[in-house]
Formats: sequence, structure tokens, C-alpha cells
Amino acid sequence: MDKAFIKGLRLIETLAISEVPRGVSDLATELAMTKSNVHRLLQTLQSLGYVRQVPLNSCYELTTKIWELGSHVIRRMDLIKIARPAMTLLAGQTGETIHLSVLEDTDVIYLDKIESAHHIRANTSVGARAPAFTVATGKAMLAHMPDDYLERFRPHLRAYTATTRTTIEALRSDIELARAQGYAVVPQGEWRDGIAACACAILGRSGELVGAIGISGPDSRVKRKHLKLIAPQVMEAAQTISAALGYVRR
Repeated sequence: MDKAFIKGLRLIETLAISEVPRGVSDLATELAMTKSNVHRLLQTLQSLGYVRQVPLNSCYELTTKIWELGSHVIRRMDLIKIARPAMTLLAGQTGETIHLSVLEDTDVIYLDKIESAHHIRANTSVGARAPAFTVATGKAMLAHMPDDYLERFRPHLRAYTATTRTTIEALRSDIELARAQGYAVVPQGEWRDGIAACACAILGRSGELVGAIGISGPDSRVKRKHLKLIAPQVMEAAQTISAALGYVRR
């Protein structure tokens, strides 16, 4: 194990439970570390925005950055719990794999999944990532981002399959279609060969993007006309989750 990393975490934990800012000597004594070691760790944490020095007495305390990170985790846990009933219903309606995803920079992260009962199905894992520009949940979420957000994909555009969008112009066309339809589709696998998908964004109380719900399956079974039939069910599931999060359509 990385001893310096462990010491840094112990320092954060000590500051988190302390009711008052702490000095270097005080922390060194409690943690059985040298003052120079504690001071060096504090300087690193301060440069990263996790710790600040109190002007009055030069002691140290945590900033809200830890809380901000924790709040992201809590929101995701809440989203999984709230989305589960709609995911279960959609799985029963379609018989295909259901994904709950969030957007993180240029990737989607799969938060939750209900497997299809079919032997041949989409192969993904909870906690895994996929390039957002190649999957339906990613495109559904990108449809709710500003136009210039797509520019961050420019260095990452590459062909994973024969149908992957490899230019900003082609990607923008897909996003504009998703905006017009209210949902995104990938009729032929752009991330993995042979996978078709349909997805719709989930919105929060203020209309902000929260995530996306989607279905996916082999394109030998989930054909283009099937995606059109499934799309209203996917949209209804997204709207149900959004409403549970406090979103009201205007």
C-alpha cells in the first residue's frame, strides 16, 4: 500500500471529524507523524483545494470540496433508487437490457443495469465507461448540453466500428436529430459491433441534465422499426424518473 496516500487520507479523516481548525504540531502528535510530514501533506491538500489555512491562527481545516464530491455520490445513489421502478417496467415492456447512465466529461458511466432475459444481449457492466459520442445514452445526454460541448470530443473521435461517427459534423447531426425527436438512437453499433440502442435524457427539478435511460440489444433482433416502436416507452420511462426527481414539463 502507498504509505503517503494512507497518511493523507488519515489526515483528511482527522480534519473532517474535528470541530475546530487544527495546527501542524497538534495533528502531528495525534497522527504520530513528524511535523514536516504533516506540513507537506497539508500543503499538497491545500494546493488541490481540499484544505485551507485559517488566517487568524494559521491552523488548517477542510474546505467543502469533500462535501461536493460526496454529494455527487449521494445524488447517484438517489438516482439509482428512484430510477429502478421505471427501469424494471421498461425491461418488462421491451425484454431488452436497460441501462441507467450519467455523463462525465466525454464518457458515460453505467450506474445501473437490468439484464435482458435473452441469451444474446448487450455486454456491459455497472461502473464501466463508454465514449459518450458512440452510445445512445451518451447522445441523448449530449442533446441537452450546449453546442460547444461537442468540441471537447474532437481529440477523441476515432472509429470503434464501421459506423462510429468520426467527425464533429456527423456527431452534431446525430445530436440535432436527438433534440428534434426527444430521444437518441444508435441503429448499428458505434461502440460495439452489432448493438442497437435507444435512449432518453433524465432531467432534474430545474431542468438540468441528470442522466439517461436506454435500452440496448443485438441489431439482429432490435431493428430500426423496432427502435421506433420502443422509443415512446423509453421516453415515458425517462419522464417518469424526471417527474420523481421534481421536474415539471413546461
